[in-house]
Amino acid sequence: MVKIAVAGGTGNVATELLRAPIRSGKHEIVIFTRSGAPLTPVPGVLYKKVDYNDLPSLTAALQGFDVCLSFLIVHLDIDNIVQRNLIQACIAAGVPRFAPAEWGIKNNSGVPPYANKDFIANYLAELNRQDKVLEYCLFQPSIFLDYFAHPYALSPDLITWPFFIDFDTRHAIILDDGNQPIVLTAIADDSEMLARALEDPKPWPAVGGVRGCRTTMNELLALGREIRGGEWTVEYVKGEDVRRGVLETKWVPQMSHPVIPSQDREQWSKDFLVMFFVGILNGAWDVSDEWNQRVPEYEFQSAEAYLRKAWEGRP
Repeated sequence: MVKIAVAGGTGNVATELLRAPIRSGKHEIVIFTRSGAPLTPVPGVLYKKVDYNDLPSLTAALQGFDVCLSFLIVHLDIDNIVQRNLIQACIAAGVPRFAPAEWGIKNNSGVPPYANKDFIANYLAELNRQDKVLEYCLFQPSIFLDYFAHPYALSPDLITWPFFIDFDTRHAIILDDGNQPIVLTAIADDSEMLARALEDPKPWPAVGGVRGCRTTMNELLALGREIRGGEWTVEYVKGEDVRRGVLETKWVPQMSHPVIPSQDREQWSKDFLVMFFVGILNGAWDVSDEWNQRVPEYEFQSAEAYLRKAWEGRP
């Protein structure tokens, strides 16, 4: 049995990614929180209140754990104090394995809210430059395929919103020629990969890419037209404009995340789309496939299979 500490484990992404490890029944999973157990606790896990700013008590809390998984919201971690404390506490407590708050696209993406991910990746590499003091893996499954099924994602607790190819309203925004490679992975497959990684006795790869399916905007749009039919409205934007922060489209998918105030949603949605397009231009959505190579027998859900299932019978 692997004893797992989970920092920031009460959010929707962590809840979905922990499903397969919990379901396996092979692990003791303890969610670290700042405020204690939630009103509706997740079955199969324990909760422990911690103070991330108190390094001695955090070190004590991590005693006896085999792995620490971080799902902290990185852009809210000023100067990366919390994650650096978590890493130092893991080292001091003798926790063998650590996974920082990645769970998305590649590093050096050019996406400003992800800059702290780049810092922590470099921080971990520097710590291990001369001697290995902490085994770690940057789990990078790119973007969750589930978002393109909004509002009918097959993952029950994942908060989704429309992306640049919106199957629901039949709108699309295509960047340049639309042939940039992008990787999409269903969050359920990410969870299964995490479960296997936790049981894997071999050293973790420092960069742990997970490729559910590798496609392009054009292929995804063609799939949308095939599955959804009807008339689609398609707009095109230039990469040179996007890099300057310019987005002049009639339609912008609205990021309907509950943490975004309604009065800020329009501008936030535009900024979000520009940032993600910059990430695509920088190749950040085309993640590597280290975990596919490590677990070659695992069959990932294809974009077509997932999206057909999600949209079957929908108006």
